[in-house]
Amino acid sequence: MQLKRLLLSMLAASALTVVPAVHAKTFKWASQGEISTWDIHSQNNALQNGIHAYVYESLVYYNSKTFEVEPQLATAWTNVSPTQMRITLRQGVKFHDGSAFTADDAVYSIQRAMAKTSNYGPFVQGIDRVAKVDAGTIDIFLKGPNPVLLRQLTELRMMSKAWAEKNRSVEPKDIKGTDENFAHRNAMGTGPFTLESWQPDVRMVLKRNPNWWGTMDSNVTEIVYTPIKSGATRIAALLSGEVDMVLDPAPQDLQRLRSSADLKVIDGLENRTLFLGMDQFRDELVGSSVKGKNPLKDVRVRKALYQAIDVNALTRNILRGLGKPAGTLVAPQVAGWSETVGKRFPYDVEASKKLLAEAGYGDGFEVDFACPNNRYISDEAICQAITAMWARVGVKARLRTLPTVNYFPMIQRSEASIYLLGWGVPTFDGLYSLQSLVRSVGTGGDGNYNVGKYSNERMDYLVDRIKVETDAPVRARMMTEALQLSNDTVSHIPLYDQVIPWAMKKNVDLVHRADNRVDIRTVKIN
Repeated sequence: MQLKRLLLSMLAASALTVVPAVHAKTFKWASQGEISTWDIHSQNNALQNGIHAYVYESLVYYNSKTFEVEPQLATAWTNVSPTQMRITLRQGVKFHDGSAFTADDAVYSIQRAMAKTSNYGPFVQGIDRVAKVDAGTIDIFLKGPNPVLLRQLTELRMMSKAWAEKNRSVEPKDIKGTDENFAHRNAMGTGPFTLESWQPDVRMVLKRNPNWWGTMDSNVTEIVYTPIKSGATRIAALLSGEVDMVLDPAPQDLQRLRSSADLKVIDGLENRTLFLGMDQFRDELVGSSVKGKNPLKDVRVRKALYQAIDVNALTRNILRGLGKPAGTLVAPQVAGWSETVGKRFPYDVEASKKLLAEAGYGDGFEVDFACPNNRYISDEAICQAITAMWARVGVKARLRTLPTVNYFPMIQRSEASIYLLGWGVPTFDGLYSLQSLVRSVGTGGDGNYNVGKYSNERMDYLVDRIKVETDAPVRARMMTEALQLSNDTVSHIPLYDQVIPWAMKKNVDLVHRADNRVDIRTVKIN
C-alpha cells in the first residue's frame, strides 16, 4: 500500500510537470536586423526598443490598438504645475532578481537616460531634474511646459539602480565606441520576459517571467528571435515552419505569401519616413573629387540631387508598393504633417542638371554615399537605384553598404557624406523629428541625429518654441512652418513613407502596429 501511494504521488508530480509544457507556446520570429546592445539607453532604434520592451518596462506605454498612453509601471500622474508632474508608481513590482522596483530606480533610470553617452535625449528633452517624493512617488521638474512629456516617457525604460551599480553599468554604453559595460550583453528588468541568451547575429531566447506583476492575453511562454539578413532565407524559414513570423518579407515574395493557404500577410503604413541626409558642415568632403569646398553646402546642389531621384520608380519597381512618396520628414500619422508640407519637388532631370550647372558643377562630381543593408525594406537596392539616377546628371556616388550594428555608429560619428536614414516617430508628434534631425546640434537631445549638421537660426527658434508651446493651434502652425522651412532649404531629401507587411502562419494572432513593433502582449499562437 505504501509503495502504491508512492507510485501514485510520483505520477501526480510527473503530471504537474507535464501540464505547463502542453500549454507552453514558443513564438519564433525573424527579421533582417539585429539589435546592437541590451543597454536600454545606449542606442535608439525601433527594432531594438521593441525587443527591449519585452524585458524592461517604462512608466507608461502605448495601447497597441489605440496608441493612447496607458499606465505601466506608473499608475497615475498629475500636473502639480505646468513645470512639475507627480507620478505614482505601481506597488508590488519586482525586478527579475526579486528586488523591489522603487522611486530610487525610477529617478536613476531617467537620470541615466539624460547622461552624455545616452541616445535618448529626445525622450528627456525639457526635463530639468527628477526627484523622489517617497518610495512610491517621483516628481519630474521641467525647464518649461512640455505638451508631449507622457509620450516621451513611453520610451524611457526602467533599470535597477542597485543592479547597474553592482555591474559597472551606471552610465550607458557609448554606442560610438567599442567599450562595453555589463548591461550591453545582460538584462534585468521588470518585464513579462527575461533574457535567457543572446548570441549576436545568431539567436536570442527570452523566457516568460513567472513573477511578472501584470496580465496579458498572450499565451507565449518563450520567444526566439533570429536575425536573418537574406530575404530568401527568411521566407524559406517561414515556409518550412522554422519561424512563425517574418517582420520584413521582401516585396517580390508578397504575392506568393498572400496566396498560401498556410500563411497570412497583414500590412499598413508605418509612421516612418525614409530620407537622405547630407554633410553640410565640412569645408571639404572626404573622398570627393571637389577640393577646397563642400558642394553639399549649396542648396542648389541639394535640390539637384533631390530632383534627380524618381521616387515613383523606387516605390513601384523596387518596393512594389511598399512605400508612399513623401515630401517632408514626417509621415501622415504624425502631428505636424499636412498635404501642403507633404508635397514633393517634382522629379526633373533637366532641372537637376541646370541647378548643378548654376552651382558650378556642370560636369558633376564624385561623392561618398553610405547605406544600411539590413535595416529597411530593400534598403541596399534603393541606394543602388539612387546611385544610378544620380549618374544620369553627372554625380558619381561611391556607394558603400554596412550592416545596421556598424552603420548607425558610423553615421553618428558623421563619417558619411550622404546617408540613408529611416525615422519613425514614437511620440507621433513632429517635435521628435524636428528636434532630432534639423535642430542645430546641442545638448538635451538637440540634433542627436542631425549627423550632417544642418543649421538654420530660424529653425532653431521654431523648434525651441515648439518644445514649450501649449497652445495647440499656435504649436501646429509652428510645426508647419518648421517642416516647410526644412523642405525649402532641402535640409534632407525625403524619399517615402514605408509600408510594412508582416508575414506569419495562419495560427498566429497579433496586432499590427504603425511603429513596426511586435507587441508580445498581443501575440497568440492558436
